[in-house]
Amino acid sequence: MIKRFLIVFVLLALVVGGLVGFNLFRDRAIEQFFANMPVAAVAVSTATAEPAPWTPTVDAIGTVSAVRGVELTVETTGIVSEVNFRANQKVAANDVLLRLDDAVQAADLEAGRTQAALDKQSLERARELQNRGVGSISTLEQASAAAATSQAQVAKLEAVLQQKQLRAPFAGTIGIPRVDEGQYLAPGTTVATLQDFSTMRADFTVPEQQLHLLEIGQPVVVAIDGIDDRFNGKVTGIDPRVDPASRLVSVRAEIENPQDRLTPGQFVRVEVVLPKEDDIIALPQTALVTSLYGDYVYVVREQEKKEGAAAPEGGEEAKEPTLEVRQIFVQAGRRADGRVEIREGVSAGDQVVTAGQNRLNNGTVVTIDNTVVPGGSAAPTQAAN
Repeated sequence: MIKRFLIVFVLLALVVGGLVGFNLFRDRAIEQFFANMPVAAVAVSTATAEPAPWTPTVDAIGTVSAVRGVELTVETTGIVSEVNFRANQKVAANDVLLRLDDAVQAADLEAGRTQAALDKQSLERARELQNRGVGSISTLEQASAAAATSQAQVAKLEAVLQQKQLRAPFAGTIGIPRVDEGQYLAPGTTVATLQDFSTMRADFTVPEQQLHLLEIGQPVVVAIDGIDDRFNGKVTGIDPRVDPASRLVSVRAEIENPQDRLTPGQFVRVEVVLPKEDDIIALPQTALVTSLYGDYVYVVREQEKKEGAAAPEGGEEAKEPTLEVRQIFVQAGRRADGRVEIREGVSAGDQVVTAGQNRLNNGTVVTIDNTVVPGGSAAPTQAAN
């Protein structure tokens, strides 16, 4: 009985030992398999961090208006007899745009001119008599005063007649007529708008912290959303007072307007161009990742060889080094033209990932593929142009 028990116990021990040994062997084999299995590399695009010139800017938003633009109105009452312009018509300075009924004023002017001519003849006759010695000085003085009064009256009537005409104060483009012939107008009634598109101005504001960067005459570049054209100009005015409510400073710039592409009232993006700086490291903004812990980038490094790794045999060619990424926290600075200044964290020559960061972690194996990058162009090789 004891002998059978011993035999069963030995067999059971062998079975249990075999199962335990098999499980240990299987776990060890699986561990070695996954340890030696190659890791799938993630394809990323990169840019080389290199010191290059950097042109900083002060960015703002503003509104465009014409340097010369007015709402045309009449000075006196009357009924419109002529409208001599069309919408969007180019007019020259002093062109007659609108005429009010001026029959009464024209008649008064004609009468005034007739009286002035008569008084002038009387003055000439009085002078002739005075020269002959038969006229008195008093008569000559009265004739001279009457002639001067008549001339002044004519000038007054001419001014009254001119008030019945609306003339262009400067050359420009006139807007839509807001009156019709036969309409009764009162002083202050808007007839149309007149805008000179040759030179525009952009009014914008900047924070008080950037006030010390601005100077009269600095170049300015203006852009409009939806239009590829960029318009050049210069700063012409800086308000000497900071708004205490908003802590903003008002700035004005004059902008060139070729082909009348800018229109008064448009919303624009303004860049005040500051002096160029050298040896600045800047990267595409797509390379910078923002998190709760700070800004960081992924830098491509050669993977360090693990201890105990077998060296390639003498007859075999050495394989290309394996690349991996390292998460580097950086201090970001100014931004302009889709690039961001990197003040700390990245050194010259570093390969920085610009696309594909959402699939990366610290130590992820990567391959570099710069054929496709954000924007559809090849990855830049310099930090800034």
